[in-house]
Amino acid sequence: MTTADSAVRSLVETRARAAGFDAVGVCPVEPLTAGALLAEWLRLGYHAEMRWMERHLGACADPRVLLPGARSVICLALNYWTPQAHAAGGRTGRISRYAWGADYHRVVGERLEALATELAQVAPGATFRRAVDTSAVMEKVWAARAGLGWQGKHTNLITRRLGSWVFLGELLTDLDLAGGGGGVGGGGARPHADHCGRCVRCIDACPTRAIVAPYVVDSKLCISYLTIEHRGAIPRALRPLLGNRIFGCDDCQDVCPWNRFARRAAGGEFLARPGNHLPDLIELATIGEAEFRARFRGSAILRAKRRGFVRNVVVALGNSGDPAAVPALVRALADGEPLVRGHAAWSLGRLGGAEARAALAARAAVETDAATVDEIRSALEECTRAPA
Repeated sequence: MTTADSAVRSLVETRARAAGFDAVGVCPVEPLTAGALLAEWLRLGYHAEMRWMERHLGACADPRVLLPGARSVICLALNYWTPQAHAAGGRTGRISRYAWGADYHRVVGERLEALATELAQVAPGATFRRAVDTSAVMEKVWAARAGLGWQGKHTNLITRRLGSWVFLGELLTDLDLAGGGGGVGGGGARPHADHCGRCVRCIDACPTRAIVAPYVVDSKLCISYLTIEHRGAIPRALRPLLGNRIFGCDDCQDVCPWNRFARRAAGGEFLARPGNHLPDLIELATIGEAEFRARFRGSAILRAKRRGFVRNVVVALGNSGDPAAVPALVRALADGEPLVRGHAAWSLGRLGGAEARAALAARAAVETDAATVDEIRSALEECTRAPA
């Protein structure tokens, strides 16, 4: 370790804390044995349509593909827990807690940038590359190696001090900050031990049984994947299991015993915005593109795009069991997006009634999208079977 490396290492924790992070650790860069597990996970198709994972498997297993000459990974965690409760159901939607406030990509990214700038002043010429979730970095694996916590059976990182309500970020650097394997600050010298024990609450709580084995999630079944990353039709068999979840799912974290240690995040970035917490589903069912972008500006919810988000909303209305949702679904049946129309048809079939049947029959006479026609046909059959 050079003098410059040593000087930076001594400042990593204090500067990270000053930048607003709640935990920090460092570990040396080396090929990950977890890369083989990732390859097997990909082979089984558990990544669903996230093909970028296949393309970037090499970088996932070894960060030196992203930053040639990288020698250390600075791993950081940022608490985002806020005390508000999720919506119980009915015509109120449920959005994952992490998306209630500001987009974490921006918040964590800006703090990483500030930290890298400060560290670079101590070691001129050093190279840093930041990563916030979207990069091909196995962030949870590295965070565990740096001693921040361990991957629970739901695959999220769990920390002893904050539970699992943390965002993760990394700085790759060509500095030798680990000194042969040691960590700093919240990290420690060795990878964190697993403290899940025999607990399987997260597995039992998953609505779709997406946690197919301890530490293994099948994305094709995961509500977070289905409502955010998935761009097409949600499989019909899974739609009732979404309940009122319209963006992500927190069920596996809500039941985790370690989250009894959660405490309110410092600052106000992640406090629930009025439009992101307890949203009215009927209001959202016919939201337009411009209104969608304005309402959720600066929020992670934009990730789902308007068509995907409204798809989720109309499914949730179908699950509400409330006939008062029918007029909004009838309007959604004329949406400009076939994806929305098809799911609105499914929900009308699920709620049933004369108004729903009439709207479906009228739309069937003019619909040109083949997938939507099939959804309408199936919904009409469901309406016919259901009592008037």
